[in-house]
Amino acid sequence: MQKSTLQEIQERFDNDVERFSNLNTGQVSTIDAEISLELITEAAKSINPKAKSVLDIGCGAGNYTLKMLTKLPNLNCTLVDLSEPMLTRAKERVSVETEGEIEVRQGDIRAINFGDKKFDIILAGAVLHHLRDEKDWEETFKKLYNLLNDGGSLWISDLVVEDSELITKLIWDKYGDYLEGIGGKDFRENVFAYIEKEDSPRSLNFQLALMKKVGFSSTEILHKNLCFAAFGGLK
Repeated sequence: MQKSTLQEIQERFDNDVERFSNLNTGQVSTIDAEISLELITEAAKSINPKAKSVLDIGCGAGNYTLKMLTKLPNLNCTLVDLSEPMLTRAKERVSVETEGEIEVRQGDIRAINFGDKKFDIILAGAVLHHLRDEKDWEETFKKLYNLLNDGGSLWISDLVVEDSELITKLIWDKYGDYLEGIGGKDFRENVFAYIEKEDSPRSLNFQLALMKKVGFSSTEILHKNLCFAAFGGLK
């Protein structure tokens, strides 16, 4: 199947701002979304308690930055997303919670030039599964590594697959049961359909190994439940 283009992904999120402005409704198909959000922001605070800056890639309506600001107030916040309506909402919400500077950049993180060593913390919530081939993954992880200040950290909460196709099938069957329990068979089919069309997730093992390959000194697994994981890398 031909995967969604950036334009198609952007248009989908342009039309879904209200849902993603509420963690409970915006992440209903994501198992343990609130737990993962809490864990990655607490971990970022633990590793970088004196952080001054955070980059939120694929920020959506700003939920991850808002949670980060409850741990480390008044950070300088840089928000990146394909969707201008999402960015508008994110800036509105974040500006109420910080006296730090807020920078908004519409576009693909792969194409935006910030220079190196600009951020203490990078948050990537439900965004990296849009990367495609292995070259794309490696180049993006290397860029995120370079964007971090020395001692900075990258924290990811995302959809993952398993290394074994058989275990992947097992996990995704269980995930399907979870979806059906929330919204019935139609909901299950709709979620799986847009994952098939839009996403190309990689395994947790793949991403942790890639972090080490591009230079991260250590990695941490914070949480995993079926096909969702929260994890990070320290520069």
